[in-house]
Amino acid sequence: MVKGSEVTVATHRFVEAVRERVATVVVGQDTVVERLLIALFTGGHLLLQGMPGLAKTLLVNAIARAIDLKFARVQFTIDLLPSDIIGSEILDQRTSEFRVHRGPVFTNLLLADEINRAAPKVQSALLEAMQERRVTIGNNTFSLPAPFVVVATQNPIEQSGTFELPEAQLDRFMLCHRLHYPDVKEEEEILRRQLQLGLRRDETGAVPQSSFDLLNEPPVATIQELVAVMDAVQMVYVSEVFTKHCVELVRRTRRHKAVDVGGSPRAGIALTLAARARAFIHKRDFAVPEDLYVLAEDVLLHRMRLTYEALASGVSGATVLREVLAEVG
Repeated sequence: MVKGSEVTVATHRFVEAVRERVATVVVGQDTVVERLLIALFTGGHLLLQGMPGLAKTLLVNAIARAIDLKFARVQFTIDLLPSDIIGSEILDQRTSEFRVHRGPVFTNLLLADEINRAAPKVQSALLEAMQERRVTIGNNTFSLPAPFVVVATQNPIEQSGTFELPEAQLDRFMLCHRLHYPDVKEEEEILRRQLQLGLRRDETGAVPQSSFDLLNEPPVATIQELVAVMDAVQMVYVSEVFTKHCVELVRRTRRHKAVDVGGSPRAGIALTLAARARAFIHKRDFAVPEDLYVLAEDVLLHRMRLTYEALASGVSGATVLREVLAEVG
């Protein structure tokens, strides 16, 4: 740990314990675990993009079980209604009065699985909850539990049966991380673990176990310990120079000739907060330029919309962002 750090060994042990527990269930994906921890430590929301079968759902489940968070999962489908997420008013026939049925959004960690398979109207039902940590049901407004974080998974847009997320909703995700296939050694380890799972038996028979059956271990951390880590993250120092670099980077995404819409001020906020959390995870009590460059793609790329001419010329958002980073550096 850096000398003079105000964070404690106990709070850093929290990070190590969670990582170790998740590693018993999910092979590799260390970067994704880091992004999930950043979201939890800052109260930001995370969008995970990747092909099916990359353990996105399993990973979020493992994080929630490791920290003893109240967890809920919504499988987004074409026929999903907004009330299926936030809840609704139900007429009680015994009293002839309406009572509120709270939806799965009333939780600490909400997994919006395959969020782009629902219609935009349903996707927008999360906007108030993600931004204001409250929802309106009928004439009543309810605060959501604390902490409250949305982790959404998204399959590639080009797959059938999907809808592109509205830009207003994309901007509310602090981070958008793109998952890739595991390397050869990791994929071999996945197969070895699967072969060792065996059967889960009950009184009448048995079924082959899956990785989800490994999630029954007791938590390694509590919500109170998570709050202590969140407090420690608030003490991580972000210099004036670092802040100016963040502002300049975001503003340059708006001025680039290939960009139609660049990062909003919310992007700069997300970049500084995420950098502070990443510094803490790497046992530093101050943010460094490395934090900015490592997180830039996850913070900015989903907030950038290229011009039609740039897209027609085959220019990608990642290429543009690399050019902007080179200019700032």
